[in-house]
Parts: sequence; C-alpha cells; structure tokens
Amino acid sequence: MSDDQKKAADPSGGAPRTRKSRSGAEGEASPRVTAKGSRSSNKGVITGVLSAVVILAAGGGAVAATSMVPEPSGGTALDVRQADVPAGRALGVCPEPARLVNGTVVGTDADFSPVSTTATSALNAVVLSNPAGTVPGSTVNALGGDLIAEIAKAPTSTPTPTTGPPVLAAGVESISPVTSPTIVGADPIGNEQASLAANLSYSATDGDLRGLASAQCQQPGNDSWLLGANTALGRTAVLNLSNASETPATVNLDLYGAQGQIQAPGARGLLVAPGTTRSVNLAGLVPGESQVAVHVRSTGGPVAGTIQQSVLRGLAPGGVEFLSPGAGPSNLQVMSGVDIQDSAAIKALGDKSGFADAVPALQIAVPGSTDAVVQVRLFGANGERQIPNGGVVTVKGGTVATLDLDNVPAGNYTISASSDVSFVASARVTRGAKAEEATDFAWSPSSARLGSQHLVAVPRDGRRFLSFGVPEGRGTVSYAPVTADGKVGKAVDVDMSGGTTSLIELPAKSGDAVVAGYVVSASGDPVYGALLLGKQGRNDVSVVAIKDAAAGLEKVPVSVGY
Repeated sequence: MSDDQKKAADPSGGAPRTRKSRSGAEGEASPRVTAKGSRSSNKGVITGVLSAVVILAAGGGAVAATSMVPEPSGGTALDVRQADVPAGRALGVCPEPARLVNGTVVGTDADFSPVSTTATSALNAVVLSNPAGTVPGSTVNALGGDLIAEIAKAPTSTPTPTTGPPVLAAGVESISPVTSPTIVGADPIGNEQASLAANLSYSATDGDLRGLASAQCQQPGNDSWLLGANTALGRTAVLNLSNASETPATVNLDLYGAQGQIQAPGARGLLVAPGTTRSVNLAGLVPGESQVAVHVRSTGGPVAGTIQQSVLRGLAPGGVEFLSPGAGPSNLQVMSGVDIQDSAAIKALGDKSGFADAVPALQIAVPGSTDAVVQVRLFGANGERQIPNGGVVTVKGGTVATLDLDNVPAGNYTISASSDVSFVASARVTRGAKAEEATDFAWSPSSARLGSQHLVAVPRDGRRFLSFGVPEGRGTVSYAPVTADGKVGKAVDVDMSGGTTSLIELPAKSGDAVVAGYVVSASGDPVYGALLLGKQGRNDVSVVAIKDAAAGLEKVPVSVGY
C-alpha cells in the first residue's frame, strides 16, 4: 500500500484532533444434514419479540373488554400510547474456522477434513459498558450452549449515569484456537441492549485454504443476502446456517445467477435444529455458476448465515474468505475498504485463463423483475475517480452482474452505487499479481451509514486499517481504542470532505496495552466504514463491514378505544 493510502487523511488540510470518547444517539428437504453442536441455552434473541407480543395481546384484550360495554353515541377514541419493549440479550453468532471440503459433490451436504498444520484461528470479543462504566454480564458459549469463557460477571447494581461526559469501560476476551461455531452474548443493561462486537479470524500459510478470512459475529435474523459465491471449476462455496435459538428454523434459499433466478428443489425447507449449524455445499444446488447471490429466509428460529468461499487454480491456492450478509435491497448501496493494487499488473493477471475472478470488481444482484440501471461512483483519497463507460451498468431483473474494476488506479476506495430499482451489492478485493504464486481475495459487503457508538472488534495480529468514506457533503468520524485491559482511550476526530476516502492504519498497542477494538462514531453527512485486514509481506486480505450500533430502548404503539 502506498503512503498516501495509509495516512489518516483530513482533506481539509487540518491535523486530526483528539478528545475523550463520547457516546450519543446517533419445501423439499436436502438429502443429508451436517449438524454441529447440541441444544442452545441462548434464549435472549427472542425475548424482546415475545415481550412485544404480550404487550400487543394485552392491548387487544382491552379492546375486547370495552366492546362488551354499550357504546355511547359518537364513540370515543383514546390517544395512542407508546409501550416500552424490554431489551433482550445481545448475541453475536461466530462461524467456525475455514475447513477443507472433501470429495466430489454428490448432494448439498458438506463433508469436511482437517486443514493444514499452519492454520491458526482466534476469536476476539469486546463488550462495551453503559455511560456510567458498568459492563453487562457477558459470556462466550459454544453454539450448543456450553460455557467457553466469561467476559464479565453480571453487575450486582446498575449505577445511574451522572451528568457530564460518559465514563466508558469494556469487557474483553480472546480465545485461540477456535474449533466450532460460538456465541458471544451480553445481558441488557438499563433496559437497553448491550453493545458487543466479536471477530473470528482464520489464517494459513500453506494448503488449499491458504490465505486470510475474517468475519464479524452477527446477530441472527430471518432475512439476509449473501453475494460473492462461486461454484465454477476450482471454486468451493459452503453456506453455513447456525441456529442459536431454542426454536427449530426452516430455511428457504432464493438463488440468483447471471441468467436469472435458479430453481433448485434442495433449496427449500432446510431444517436447522436448535443449537446446531447446517452446512450446505452450494455446488450441489447451483453447479458451475461463477456469480451467485443467495437470499436466506427463515421461519421459526432466526439464523446466522455465512459462506466459506475458497479458490484453487490447479495447484495454486487462490484464497479463502467468509462472505457475510450486507445491507438488504435498496436504491443505494455503499461499500468501503475497497483496496486496489496496481491496475496494469492485475489486468494482465485477469486476462490469463482461470483468473477472471482475480481482479477487483463490483457485484450487483437485482431481486425483482425490473431491470436496474445502476450508476457506480468511486471515491479515493484525492476525490472521485472516473470509471470506464461512465460507471453506468444495466442489470436485468432477477440476475447477477459483475463490473470489473481492473482499470482503476491503485488506492483505497469507497464505492457508491445507486438506481431507481432496489438491488443488493458487494465489492471484491484481490491480492497477488503473479499466476504462479498464491493469491487471496476478500468481499466488502454493502453497509449502513455510521451513527453513534459502533463497536468494532479487531484481530490481535496482522495489519489492521479502518477505511472511511464520505460520498457527499462533509462528515466527521471519531474512533477510540479499546484495549485488552478493558480501558477505552481518547478518541481521534477526522474531518472529511465529501467524495473522499481515508485509510487509517491501526497500531498494535495503545500505551502499553494491546488494542482489542474501537468505538466508532460519525456525524454530519453520511459516513461509511469497513475494517481492512492483511499480513505483512503476504498477499493475505480480508474486509469486514462495520456492523450497526446497539439498539436503544424500543417502543410499540398501543391504542385502546371504544
């Protein structure tokens, strides 16, 4: 990476300012099942939903009771009231480290084998306190429910925050190696959901799964999109679906390719038992597809889904990555952390047979039947960069298309894509420019704009960068280190002009303590961010989008009338 890539850019020319960290508002079954784990004890993910149901049911009972009383002439309607929904336990479901898939594809079930002897894995978790400095009770558990580690004990009392600046602290845990899917959970505090983040990282220097893969542990849900899957020759894509609840989940997969939606009978009615992970080899559903978008929909229990994607070109490893869900269908999608190498070298590599996916690219999927005319814009450290053909690409409804970025000068970029038709998008980042050497790749999923107090967990080793982009206007981003001893350091503010991207290399330590994560906030016009990871002297690369901040106190409307 060039020097001007690494600087904490302030396009206005001013030096970054420091101040203390602050908080603020801002059906057919698949032939076989691969199950890992046993029944889960993590109930918190559905607590808030059940509470809302009870509240609404109570409101309905009141309506039914009043209907038994004779109605006065004219009737009366009472004001709509807002009822508090009790906060549930915050959860982050982490995938297991990458594993090699054995044998020839027969069905959809994935058969795994051990990885190379150089493979390492680590889980790094951070749980943030409330403004008074109280860290919520939090743990790391196996997906089946067994306790692995306690991050922080449940507090005996919850002090009320005083006036003035918040006094933040954190609970931190690091586990290595990791051998199975895990759950990081934290209790609510002050009737607000706890703020937590966890990162699972995998690295290997030899074997078919050579490279770097990283994923932020995700909150389970019932609807998500995953882009970047590839089942062509030498490519392996395994979808891992984890159910951390006590309710069975039934999952349907909507699959999209370059020619349209793909009907695969084995993609419907996939049962994921509580406390287990089901692994689905996508080549058994959509063989020979070089660009696949997967829409995961579940009923019953919510699930967390990731795709383990790997590439092998003959005997040369082509990289490994965890594909994580991005933002849902929208008219605007933004991706940061898109780091591009020398354009001439990667273009020459991409022209070789079997290396078409070794160049940076933007992938777009349009779920509906209407074609989308997408305007793509690229913002670097020094402003907007022109894209060949004006950056306009037309994607047919129900299909997936890829726009190569092999003519873009080297640098770190933020991509903004917009259309009058809803679509989903993700950006591919590549490393390595020699066909005879191992290469690696990553995918940067689209993400929401940054607000107040996002928590980012970072691996303890390797090179780490925060990438921030401001497509329009002007924004300010603040980032404060969280160290392994549970302290939250002073925040650094960076003012950014619109149409630019800043790449900030993160230190291994803050003072004498190892950095475990960052608290990130943004204000002004929309700011987007990602965590860019690598290894010194190697082609390894991984990109992780910054997840949404913890939800505050939620309310539901309850109306009673007669």
